[in-house]
Amino acid sequence: MKNDSNSFGLSTRCIHAGTHLDSATGGACSPIYTSTAFAFPNPNNTNIYPRYFNTPNQQVVCRKLAALEQGEEALVFGSGMAAISTVLLAFLKPGDHAAFQSDLYGGTQQLVTRELTRLGVEVSFHRTPGEFAGAIRPNTRLLYVESPSNPLLRCVDLATLAKLGNDQGLLTVVDNTFATPINQTPLLLGFHVAVHSATKYLNGHSDVNAGVVVSSGDIIRRLTEAATNYGGMLDAHSCYQLERGLKTLALRMRQHNENAGRLAEFLQAHPAVAAVNYPGLPGHPDHSIAIRQMSGFGGMLSFELRDPSGGDEVLRRLRMVLPALSLGGVESLVCIPSKTSHRLMTLEERQQVGIGEGLIRVSVGIEDIADLLADFDQALAGR
Repeated sequence: MKNDSNSFGLSTRCIHAGTHLDSATGGACSPIYTSTAFAFPNPNNTNIYPRYFNTPNQQVVCRKLAALEQGEEALVFGSGMAAISTVLLAFLKPGDHAAFQSDLYGGTQQLVTRELTRLGVEVSFHRTPGEFAGAIRPNTRLLYVESPSNPLLRCVDLATLAKLGNDQGLLTVVDNTFATPINQTPLLLGFHVAVHSATKYLNGHSDVNAGVVVSSGDIIRRLTEAATNYGGMLDAHSCYQLERGLKTLALRMRQHNENAGRLAEFLQAHPAVAAVNYPGLPGHPDHSIAIRQMSGFGGMLSFELRDPSGGDEVLRRLRMVLPALSLGGVESLVCIPSKTSHRLMTLEERQQVGIGEGLIRVSVGIEDIADLLADFDQALAGR
């Protein structure tokens, strides 16, 4: 089998793409190469070194991810923020302008507003393709979005924004973490770069920190030059765990999609809930966009309580679902974004993007749906 072939189905690519078959033992799994010192010169005349992003375990993960996102090449990093910051720092310089989506993950928003501006990069924030188009300046170099967004699950028309970027000669970058390549392939819609926090669904078991960039060969080569200097590589053991997690990605996402859709419908009908944010619901403001560009609506949702002060009490009453940071694991997790993922934003900044104090974000796991519904029902009812 040609391991990196895009002609195979998603589940087949998850399992087989990129695998390094061990010729010494015939093992079905890629060996873990723990060395940080590799012979040089060697028969392949390759200078292998972990910080150069070219060890066997790094390359295995990159081939698999490139096949899933249907890009040419990939890089794997020590965290999602390492991946995002490397892309931005590699392609932006003082005096450049970059346009960002207004409702971003809190860590990305902090990077943009605190670090990029400190380095002399001009930034602006927008919601729709029309707003992005109106924001383009002579010094604009990059458009950046995440879809669905964290934590409001807003979706951006990726094909329209990709065309805008290509027409204007701008680099287009999308955070595809919430969707995963199982539900959405932005590169096929015209985007240049897809980034992920692989800590989340790609690994899927809440036990690895990692990040991913997938793009063309030319862009990845430019990123590798910068990444080698920044030093944000992933070690061999974590690469092995990420590769193992990726093998079940398609299978897991089917259950995440199903459970999240069922829970969203349940919460929408619950008297204690004022609103539910899930792109699979017909009433979601971006439902029509999601239908066009997603094959599944993902495992993330958020909801607003009618009593905004009751969030802590709801989390305290949950018996199975775990109040915790992070997302994308097989277990269901909840958090209050104003106190966790977006706590570093000011109250005014949160209000501007619609993150209320009564907003609860749910990473819907793959447990039996009846158990999930029962747990949320009793927590919301106060029983």
